[in-house]
Amino acid sequence: MTTTDTVLQQIVVPFEYPVSFARGVFKPENPLLADTLCRKAEVRKHRAIIFVDGGVARAMPELVSSIKAYGDAHADRVEWVQAPRIVLGGEAVKNDLMGLAGIINNLVERKLCRHSYVIAVGGGAVLDAIGFAAALVHRGLRLVRVPTTVLAQCDGGVGVKNAINLNGVKNLVGVFAPPFAVLNDFDLLKSLPERGWTDGIAEAFKVAIIKDRAFFAWLTAHASALRARDEAAMEHLVRRCAELHLEHIRAHGDPFELGAARPLDYGHWSAHRLEAMSNYKVSHGQAVAIGIALDAAYAVAMGWLGVEEFELLFKALGEAGFELWHELLDRDRNGKLDILQGLHEFREHLGGELTLTMPKGIGAAFEVNEMDHNVIARALARLKEMARK
Repeated sequence: MTTTDTVLQQIVVPFEYPVSFARGVFKPENPLLADTLCRKAEVRKHRAIIFVDGGVARAMPELVSSIKAYGDAHADRVEWVQAPRIVLGGEAVKNDLMGLAGIINNLVERKLCRHSYVIAVGGGAVLDAIGFAAALVHRGLRLVRVPTTVLAQCDGGVGVKNAINLNGVKNLVGVFAPPFAVLNDFDLLKSLPERGWTDGIAEAFKVAIIKDRAFFAWLTAHASALRARDEAAMEHLVRRCAELHLEHIRAHGDPFELGAARPLDYGHWSAHRLEAMSNYKVSHGQAVAIGIALDAAYAVAMGWLGVEEFELLFKALGEAGFELWHELLDRDRNGKLDILQGLHEFREHLGGELTLTMPKGIGAAFEVNEMDHNVIARALARLKEMARK
């Protein structure tokens, strides 16, 4: 005789985090950061540790001293437990397991508790690595992100993922852990090099193609202005793109990606593979631009997207500063295109079943469970020909 007695446990845990758009976050007269740390009305001085992207620290030599001065000006409410620590910037920080261990040890040594704050100032890679470390110590310290790139402010910095790379696979190891808050400071974008400025534009096109036809039209009309560092245009891009990402996370019922679909990863199966193939010499934004152009070309071949819509996208991405072909896309791997390995890696990441988001015209999308390798090859050939022209 056998018996079964099952208790079905159901837990609903609400998450909330403010995403603020501001200027001069580290100016002593701006109370935003201190107010953010105090937003739960807890009666204590709030202890925080701050990590700063090395690339940002070099580009903005006054930043570290500004952070120190901010702590002094708000010492009645906040306490920096050490001087701001400079960490590797760019994808290097996500490939450095020893560096990650050092960050974790630093958090432990400073005796931070679950009511303490980890403030990450930097690009998306730094936010990812610091966020991963913060999520592991005491099963989660309070993370405040201060994104310093367009890409991080409009996309990665406002989401709930934290991850590092392993064995050449992008974001293989990580956790879902919503931040305590996100502070988007437009002033921090001014010192960006050209690639840092333009990379986020690709993610804006990505989300517009599948979600917002009006935003896509605005992007195509302002592509040249965005590349020329029109600050007002970039502020609009960051705000609208962030809103679309936040709306998707909030309203589509799968913030921790337990389902099969990843709409916000449109174009990313090939982008992530291209980054790894280049040893991350191809930036994420550049790879995403190629990835969304490739999937758009595929959609044209399948009759899901109009030729004129595709050509408008291709032209606008070029005007925004992206090269839409890379020689690695031709590389052979055991008799087939190496880029196709990205489909296999994406399938593994999704849990075994391939589900890809594709455009259904501009501003709408649907899911597919396979891609024809021959059609991908034709789409690549089309990109190559157009790029040469």
